[in-house]
Parts: sequence; C-alpha cells; structure tokens
Amino acid sequence: MEKKFKIRKGDTVQVIAGKDKGKRGEIVSILPKKDAVVVSGVNIVKKAMKKKSAQDQGGIAEIEAPLNISNVAIVCKKCGPTKIGYKIDGDKKVRVCRKCGDVL
Repeated sequence: MEKKFKIRKGDTVQVIAGKDKGKRGEIVSILPKKDAVVVSGVNIVKKAMKKKSAQDQGGIAEIEAPLNISNVAIVCKKCGPTKIGYKIDGDKKVRVCRKCGDVL
C-alpha cells in the first residue's frame, strides 16, 4: 500500500529543521518509501560522478539530496509556513490553510 502525504509535487515548502532551516523551494519529487521529499535548491550535496561516455564529463556534481518529510512545512501565500486542513467544496475535497482557511 502506498503512503498518502498532504504535500504534493510542485508545492512551495519551507525547511523547518536541519542545516537549511528557513530556506524555501518547490518540491521536485516525493519518495514515499523513504518518507522523503526532494526540494529544489535545498540540501545540496556533492557527489562524485563517473564518466559514462566520451562526451560526458565526469567529476564532482552538486545534487539535491532528499529531506525527511517531517522537516518541511507547506507555505501559504498569505501567512507563511502552515499546516494543511481539508474542506469539502461541493463534491471535491480541497486542501486549505489551517491559519487563514485559504485554499492551497
């Protein structure tokens, strides 16, 4: 069974713990088996890359490493980092900001 998270790909999030605390970025991918997310521009690590072909450059590359999902909070446009609630809007279930009630 696949885990369901309240945060989705494309959401803007803020890091609330760790070395990049306070940084904001967009979610690039979600890794449900590891309970982790990859956020653009956050948790940059250096990785040694092997040369794969004659044209390909090897060396040290900087990539975005996964963060635990508990270390990020979704950002509301009005009130900043917040928790997510749900509301039934007609026949659709929508995500809302817990602080101001605005649809996320």
